[in-house]
Amino acid sequence: MDGVMQAPGGPDEDRSGGFELGGWIWSFTDDTTSSAVKGYLLSEPYDLLLGRKTYDIFAPYWSSMPDENPIASRFNTAAKYVLTRNDEPLSWNNSHKLSNIDEVGQLKTAEGPDLLIQGSSTLYPQLLSAGLLDQLILLTYPILLGNGKRLFGDSTPSRAMRLVNSVVSSTGVVIATYEPAGEVITSSV
Repeated sequence: MDGVMQAPGGPDEDRSGGFELGGWIWSFTDDTTSSAVKGYLLSEPYDLLLGRKTYDIFAPYWSSMPDENPIASRFNTAAKYVLTRNDEPLSWNNSHKLSNIDEVGQLKTAEGPDLLIQGSSTLYPQLLSAGLLDQLILLTYPILLGNGKRLFGDSTPSRAMRLVNSVVSSTGVVIATYEPAGEVITSSV
């Protein structure tokens, strides 16, 4: 509920900053959350847009999974676009370096599948500022982690969002889909 998105999948996924609560989503997983995640991970064709840290976590994990795993199969065949200033090679098949947010904009206007972002907390403020985020699917878990990497940090621009779909799981996870709705409108009462 406090916006922390760090290391949801496992204890050693991302311990940066001394984060010790990795693997926090599993006690809230039910048929609704599993179906929602599989729905957007296995639905329409997509390419991945990742920050370097998420790429470095995903590449060894997903590339070593068997093709029978439907998510691994999708991730391994999708183009992976990595927004990074790092010059280290991208070893996961079909990976491509993007040096700046303008290159993301060029990619977005080109022919091809939608771009799906997983993790990559540093990308959201940049994408919102550049008007490059079309839809945001948030899973809000009924838990306060207190510290860790947050989805929206201090550099996130103010934006209005419009709810286009929502569902609540049996464990209290709110799965909400938002689209940008312009500038924040303020008024005095």
